[in-house]
Amino acid sequence: MAQRRTNGSKLLLTVLYVVAACKAVPISDLLDRASQRSDRLHSLSTMLTRELDSHFPPIGRMIMPRPAMCHTSSLQTPNDKEQALQVSESDLLSLARSLLRAWVDPLLVLSSSANTLPHPAQNSISNKIQELQEHSKTLGDGLNILSGKMGPAAQTMSLLPYRGGNDLGQDKISKLINFQFLLSCFRRDSHKIDSFLKVLRCRAAKMQPEMC
Repeated sequence: MAQRRTNGSKLLLTVLYVVAACKAVPISDLLDRASQRSDRLHSLSTMLTRELDSHFPPIGRMIMPRPAMCHTSSLQTPNDKEQALQVSESDLLSLARSLLRAWVDPLLVLSSSANTLPHPAQNSISNKIQELQEHSKTLGDGLNILSGKMGPAAQTMSLLPYRGGNDLGQDKISKLINFQFLLSCFRRDSHKIDSFLKVLRCRAAKMQPEMC
């Protein structure tokens, strides 16, 4: 019993130390780290998309759903950098967190489907999807800390449920098309997240808007 209490006390002290350390880190430094992580996230999703494109059936490009069918399309976001510069810091962080949270379940679907994907680079794709999950989790934890520093408005999130189900298709063509579509949606959203965080980092560094 005494051993359990000792272990529990050590764990509590570790948690308190981490929390205290995070609170001591300036927002600008946290934004630098978050921006680096989001940049890696978008780069990785771009590499994955290109890898899939190498063996994507021509008919797939004709029948693949449009971007408007992505489950996050209902979220109103800035269309470009100029619009993003007009949005408040708290709202930009809220948008980034909402998009990232919306991909927890779909990334699980991609991860479980990658093992049976009819593609010669199946193992590489599966490993990269797992890496996407890890980066997303780490980035999400970092943005949660940031939101706590930026006030209530930054802590609000829009719910964007994924209703696509766990099955991406029974035949090879359907699996490839649905996998590619879901990944293309993530790539689009990861680009938005990266853009929003770069604008926030720019503002924290007090740079001129045209330099962001």
